[in-house]
Amino acid sequence: MADKNLEYYMSLPYTVIVREVNDESGRYFYGKYLELDGCQSTGQTIEELYESLKEALEGYLEVKLEYGDPIPEPQGDYSGSIRVRMPKTLHRDLAAAAELEGVSLNQYMLYKLSK
Repeated sequence: MADKNLEYYMSLPYTVIVREVNDESGRYFYGKYLELDGCQSTGQTIEELYESLKEALEGYLEVKLEYGDPIPEPQGDYSGSIRVRMPKTLHRDLAAAAELEGVSLNQYMLYKLSK
């Protein structure tokens, strides 16, 4: 796309992380855009949070565009494959557990990670 303007960036599927907070100031919701460092907001309700986040996103993007700063875009292409290094003893224990279950080590690890 030749002209990456505010409308373009506002339409991208950025990842939103939401957390309910209960602290000395009360109960509220905190949210942030994973890909955009510092773009965050709060709200008393989920609806208020999302409205506040949308405003924060617009302001964040306007400033970045005004100053010509780079704006990260969401990265949605995951291969589904990762390489994990682990101690030999853990590898042995996982392989033994997979054998007992009658499944591959890969299937067993996927099952354990998804719990």
